[in-house]
Amino acid sequence: MANQAATVAEYLASLPEDRRMALEAVRKTILENLPKGYEEGMQYGMIGYYVPHSVYPPGYHCDPKQPLPFVALASRKGYMTLSFMGVYGDPEGEKWFRDEWAKTGKRLDMGKACIRFKKLDDIPLEVVGKAVKRIPVSKLVERYEAALAARKQRAKR
Repeated sequence: MANQAATVAEYLASLPEDRRMALEAVRKTILENLPKGYEEGMQYGMIGYYVPHSVYPPGYHCDPKQPLPFVALASRKGYMTLSFMGVYGDPEGEKWFRDEWAKTGKRLDMGKACIRFKKLDDIPLEVVGKAVKRIPVSKLVERYEAALAARKQRAKR
């Protein structure tokens, strides 16, 4: 179930202290490395970092009222998550991310874009920071639009 908090501060305040401290540390890393043009706010019941409509008016194709997602941070029942759309659908970027994570010796528990972790020590903040920093808004939008165009082409077949 998604958190009903209206603001990032409310979301963080609703968490147990250990989760709050872990997500605040990841959040700090994201904010320190977030390229110009992205914004932070609540999206889909999570702390979201996204391309606002003022920069990319079409928004997210699944729900155009939502801005284009980039990264999300959340506390779930049994773990915390860092959903990183910046590597989803980008084989080269995903390989870079996995390789950088592997260099830290930490175990990566990752689906297509969702990185699951139970405690702050499970996540290499320096890799998160580098990953966020390497994808400016223009690059995310370009890849997103290319993925949508490819999807339309497949649908025509």
